[in-house]
Amino acid sequence: MAMTTGAPGEPSHDMNVTPLIDVLLTLLVIFMIITPLTPKGESAIIPQPPPPNQKPQTMNRTIVVQVLESKGTQPLLKINQEDVSWQGLEPRLVDIYKTRAEKVMFVKADTDIPWSDVAQVIDMAHAAGVNKVGLITAKIEQSG
Repeated sequence: MAMTTGAPGEPSHDMNVTPLIDVLLTLLVIFMIITPLTPKGESAIIPQPPPPNQKPQTMNRTIVVQVLESKGTQPLLKINQEDVSWQGLEPRLVDIYKTRAEKVMFVKADTDIPWSDVAQVIDMAHAAGVNKVGLITAKIEQSG
């Protein structure tokens, strides 16, 4: 037996809330499903395993290319204190960075080195696949 407030046989004036509750419950379920799918936290680069048959790399991750004054026409080059020729710089950098996810290099030049030589080293680094190149100056080196 239903509760009505009107006279017997007259239509009831009570509002039917069942469809409203159905819509609200449906929205609640949808938001409960969508909420865990929103991304949270920082994005990270996952280290990749080295290719098979590859010899392990040394633990020194920082690569510094030095452009040093010489008595000849072209400055001398060193990668982490290891001598390298101008022709061998780009292939050596390709070899160093082919397995690295982080492709960052630093260039350190003597004070009297022309900027064009430093720019040429940076161009070779970019051609070898280096993404970021930093410059080390005497002032930075003294404070670090």
